[in-house]
Amino acid sequence: MDLTFRAELFEWRGPAPHHWLRLPPAACEEIAAEAAETTYGWGAIPVQVQVGDTLWETSLLPREGGYVLPVKQAVRTQEQIDLGDTVAVSLSVAPRHGRAANGTGRTS
Repeated sequence: MDLTFRAELFEWRGPAPHHWLRLPPAACEEIAAEAAETTYGWGAIPVQVQVGDTLWETSLLPREGGYVLPVKQAVRTQEQIDLGDTVAVSLSVAPRHGRAANGTGRTS
């Protein structure tokens, strides 16, 4: 599944502060429809993401009935993204097909 969207970068200052992009409702609906085939636990969905020229792998996490995408410091620096910026995102959901949570080996 491939998706493109735009979202505003925000910071969540919980026990492990991080910067996030909230996926729009339409994208969340598409992902939720495939979640059982792709999640590796806790509702996390493995994805490959591109912002600008930067491509990386991470996981979407469920939050407030939708999903959020973590954006690590290296990406924010490379793409010159700051809090409040609206970011264009392309992502591909990666079905597990038995892959372990760390992306290596098999779960069964």
